[in-house]
Amino acid sequence: MTQQSTEPRTTAEDAGDGSRQPAGRSWLDRYFHISDRGSTLAREMRGGITTFMAMCYILLLNPVILGSVQDVQKNTLEHSALVTATALGAAVCTLLMGFVGKVPLALAAGLNVSAALTTQVVPHMTWPQAMGMCVMYGVVICLLVVTGLREMVMNAIPLALKHAITMGIGMFVALLGLVKAGFVGIGNPGSPVTLGINGKLAGWPVLFFCITLLLIFMLQARKVPGAILIGIVIGSGLSIAATKFGGLTAKDWGGTAPGIEGSAVSMPDFGLFGHVEFGGWGSIGVLSVTMIVFTLVLAGFFDAMATIIGVGTEAKLADDKGRMPGLSKALFVDGAGGAIGGLTGGSGQTVFIESASGVGEGARTGLSSVVTGLFFAACLFFTPVTQLVPGQVAAAALVVIGSMMMSVAGHVDWSDRATSIPVFLTVALMPFTYQITTGVGAGVIAYTAIKAAQGKWREIGAFMWVLTGIFLVYFSLHPIEQWLGVR
Repeated sequence: MTQQSTEPRTTAEDAGDGSRQPAGRSWLDRYFHISDRGSTLAREMRGGITTFMAMCYILLLNPVILGSVQDVQKNTLEHSALVTATALGAAVCTLLMGFVGKVPLALAAGLNVSAALTTQVVPHMTWPQAMGMCVMYGVVICLLVVTGLREMVMNAIPLALKHAITMGIGMFVALLGLVKAGFVGIGNPGSPVTLGINGKLAGWPVLFFCITLLLIFMLQARKVPGAILIGIVIGSGLSIAATKFGGLTAKDWGGTAPGIEGSAVSMPDFGLFGHVEFGGWGSIGVLSVTMIVFTLVLAGFFDAMATIIGVGTEAKLADDKGRMPGLSKALFVDGAGGAIGGLTGGSGQTVFIESASGVGEGARTGLSSVVTGLFFAACLFFTPVTQLVPGQVAAAALVVIGSMMMSVAGHVDWSDRATSIPVFLTVALMPFTYQITTGVGAGVIAYTAIKAAQGKWREIGAFMWVLTGIFLVYFSLHPIEQWLGVR
């Protein structure tokens, strides 16, 4: 079977409505296809800034996650070096995505990867060996891209499931924003999630989240350009003023108050760069190493795949079959992010769903990613400036984007149970389990099982059968590990 071209032209590129500029186009426009995709330089700049503002929390959060755990030799990572490693990895990978992938996707240290390193890896290895794991899983994903397997898997997923992934990520992003803002809290076994803390909205940060959210919605309803960015800027300004004149403290903000204490300039600490080791895994065995790498590959593979599908669809870069132009390059950069993150010492880098906030501002090309990457690069020297935007205010943008991504629900045939059941499981399980991969896996297995029950074996496709087998292993990973004696 001959594989179809993976460089489809999108609606914006085929349009003859004047969005294309036949003459006098700058090299920037030609290189990034700005006018071809119906965008403008101002939209790309605005989108890049918005994405950075929605993502800059990673510079504060990732160092806390990685710096709070000792490795097997009781060594910890320096906070200043972790901040530099996080900023450097995000800058390099996002700039690569912009210049090579040419799509509006930003990368940074994956929190799922960082969490896996702290809980599964470093209790049994040194930090350099853990970063070696990141390099290994990144190389594996790159090989999957080079052989064409990763792109073939993405193209094999039915269009209805691609719409479901977009909606599921929308719900996941919205819940992420609500939790980050403190509007939704973790309850108890009788009530797993609650309104705020113990059923009540408490504290000024939640108020500024609500103000920012409503402001963005009102600006969008009025069709004001840059609604998300304007809302974040105003919300941040109000938060800074309230902190300064209202006596709010870092405790009120959950750890970091908006504003700059001391100098706005900070010198980078490259102490973790290149600290990578391979081998020395005798204490846990080769089988355990293989299972860890498999887990990282699986999470990185499908989380990024789902994010690229969701953001690409929202950016209207996908054709009527859900394929994107330049997909293979974007996938390769994402895979390389694992290795680059390991080399910088800041954990494996992956595509961030917050990229959707820039798309919501009109970003359609890699130029917005270049803008985001340059801001991360600037943070190597101006890290304190990122504290001007409270996490609760930035969270409002995530809820807004979540609402926008639900618009594809109209493309799903909800009367067809063979379609609606897998779509429902995908959409529901992403936010309910707080894992993108789980939602994708449940949807794939349900789709295959229902089509098989209907006797429509040929409609499933070979790659969907393979994916179903992989996800069955994924959901059975714990008993398999116990059976093999890994745990």
